[in-house]
Amino acid sequence: MKNMGSSQAGEPGNTPAEHGINLPRKRILVVDDDSDIRRLNAEVLTASGYHVDAVEDGAAGWEALNARSYDLLITDNNMPRVTGMELIKKVQLARMALPVILASGATRAEAAEMHLAAALPKPFTLDELLGTVKKVLGETDGTSVQIEFLPSLWQNQPPPDGLRT
Repeated sequence: MKNMGSSQAGEPGNTPAEHGINLPRKRILVVDDDSDIRRLNAEVLTASGYHVDAVEDGAAGWEALNARSYDLLITDNNMPRVTGMELIKKVQLARMALPVILASGATRAEAAEMHLAAALPKPFTLDELLGTVKKVLGETDGTSVQIEFLPSLWQNQPPPDGLRT
């Protein structure tokens, strides 16, 4: 499943801008082979005011990075074809000025060694995801965004393996 378009997670009346919060529309690329985690992360980030593209592996991620400009890359590591670490190395070799969050089992020390913006150890909460994204993008305006919309697909369902409540 390749989803190069933006996620449509928000419904009218539920986006931060419609609550009087004027966030810049930062573009984020989410790369994860787990379709549930990929979809949920994209929906939550979209509902928080970001423009999100989501793809299923590092190879598709590399294609997306060469097709568009992004403000942030969030990638899993263990994926088919091209792993997250291989994707990060490609980004670094191409000298792309792009902060990277590795959403995997990497430690903060490993993230620092690889010059990553952050490591988000799995499993993580949606609050941890949003907090890390805001920190990396330098969004410290003190505004707290309450996510009011999660699609019915996710209601009354246990979280995917890489997420916790």
